[in-house]
Amino acid sequence: MMNQREFRNALGHFATGITVVTMREGDTVHGITVNAFMSVSLDPPLVAVSIDRQATAHQTLNKTNRYGVSVLGSDQEHLSNHFANRFAAEVVEPFIEVDGFPLVNGALAHLICDIEVAHEVGDHTIFIGQVKHIAVNDKKPLLYYQGKYVGLGD
Repeated sequence: MMNQREFRNALGHFATGITVVTMREGDTVHGITVNAFMSVSLDPPLVAVSIDRQATAHQTLNKTNRYGVSVLGSDQEHLSNHFANRFAAEVVEPFIEVDGFPLVNGALAHLICDIEVAHEVGDHTIFIGQVKHIAVNDKKPLLYYQGKYVGLGD
């Protein structure tokens, strides 16, 4: 019988990019590091993020109808740690406003999504959003593999 640690270790063999999912509650901006992000559909353009129901950001996201996704670049490990509540370095205001919505400044890619549907599955909720804004920067991604940040080989 498999335990949670074995399951996590097995899934750690799947390399992922790192995103910060942002949301606004009144005048307050919230962000959470998420590597459970994927494309769902090209027509219409849909993406999904999976958020632990115990996370503070989950309650905030449930109260809103939109979220942002900032795909982090290789120079943004400190921001990944910051929004995962591993405060290793002081972070100055990391956000920019795009169409009145907060996104991480200098990210590899930006998406702003309207929530289409949310599905509770296990201990997470999958929020599927229709992409309303997209922008891309040309730089290397921040990757996560076997519990560590790794670089992209040439």
